[in-house]
Amino acid sequence: MKLQLTDKKEVFNYCKPYVIAELGSNHNGDMDIAKKMIQQAKGAGADCVKFQSWNVDSIFSKKVYDENYFLADDYRDRKDYTLAKIVEEYSISENQLLEMKKLANEIGIDCTSTPFSKNEVDFVVQKMKTPYIKVASMDLNNYPFLEYIAKQNLPIVISTGLSNLDEIDTAIQTIENAGNNQICILHCISIYPPDDRQVNLRNIQTLQQLYPYPIGFSDHTIGTSIPLAAVTLGASVIEKHFTLDKSMSGWDHKVSANFDELTEICSQSKRISDALGTTRISAQENKEKKDAFRRSIVSTRNIKKGEVFTIDDIDFKRPGEGLSPGELKYLIGKPARRDIEKDAIIYLEDI
Repeated sequence: MKLQLTDKKEVFNYCKPYVIAELGSNHNGDMDIAKKMIQQAKGAGADCVKFQSWNVDSIFSKKVYDENYFLADDYRDRKDYTLAKIVEEYSISENQLLEMKKLANEIGIDCTSTPFSKNEVDFVVQKMKTPYIKVASMDLNNYPFLEYIAKQNLPIVISTGLSNLDEIDTAIQTIENAGNNQICILHCISIYPPDDRQVNLRNIQTLQQLYPYPIGFSDHTIGTSIPLAAVTLGASVIEKHFTLDKSMSGWDHKVSANFDELTEICSQSKRISDALGTTRISAQENKEKKDAFRRSIVSTRNIKKGEVFTIDDIDFKRPGEGLSPGELKYLIGKPARRDIEKDAIIYLEDI
C-alpha cells in the first residue's frame, strides 16, 4: 500500500525512505539552537524536522514531578534543577513552533511536532497545519487519544516502542475503526540506546507481513549502521534523533545523530534504496559488455574445409562474439564450411 504522507512524498515499503530528523527537545528551549538544527537538518538532506509538543501539564502527573522521574543524568547532581523546571525550560511554545514552521517552509523542509494531548493535536492540525500526525510510542496504548487523532483525517505515523503485538493490533484497529486508514507503522525500541541484540530489525518484516501499511523504523541506536540496515529491509520512513552537539546537557543528545551522521543516513539510505532495485533477475550489462567478458568457441588447430569438428579441436576464449560454450552441441560432429586458422573464433556460419 502507498501512503501520501505529504503533498510531495508518497511512502511505501522499499521506497526511498522519508527521513525525519527528530529534534525533540534537543534545542534545550533555545530557539536560536532550534533554528540552526532546522537549517542543518535541511543541509544534511532530511525530509522533515520534528519537534515534540508538551508542557508541564500535558505530559507528567504530580507523582512524576514529586519523585523527579526522568530527570536527565546531567542534572541529577544539581539541587537547583527539578523535573518540572526542566520540562518548563525545554518545552516549545505554540508561537515558537509557528516560528519554526515558518523557517522550515522558507528553506523547503517539512516540519511537524508530536502532540501529547488533545489540545496539542488541535494546535498542530489547525494552526501548525502539519502534513501528518506523529504518535509517540508512549501513546500507542492510549486508545481514546488514538481515536481522537484518527478523526483528524490526516496521515498517522505511529511508533511501536514499549508494545507487544496485541497492543499494536488494537492501536491499528482503533485508528481504522475511527475511519482512518492513512497509517505508517514504525518499528521502535524505546531504550536509549538499546543493545544491538534488542533492536530486532526483522520485526520490520513481520509488520510488513501483518499489515498493508508502509512500515518504517524509529531509531534510538548509536551511529548510522542500524538505520541504514533498516533501509535494506524496506523501511519507508527513518526517524532519527538529531543534535548539534552530543555533549550538550539534556535527555537525548548522546543517542542523537550529529550533522555528519544525519548526512550519511540521508545520502546512503537513498543510495541503498536505488541499489535494492527489483526482485526480477535480469542482466544489467549491455551486449558490448557481455561480449567483452564472455567466451566464444575457438579452434585449437588449423581446420580445413570439410573436416569434422571434434572435442579436441575446440577451446573457449574471450570475446564472446562467436558461438558460445552452450552452443557446443551444434558444432561437434559437423563439417567446417571454410578453412579455419588456429585460435580463430568460430561462428554459426562456419558449420
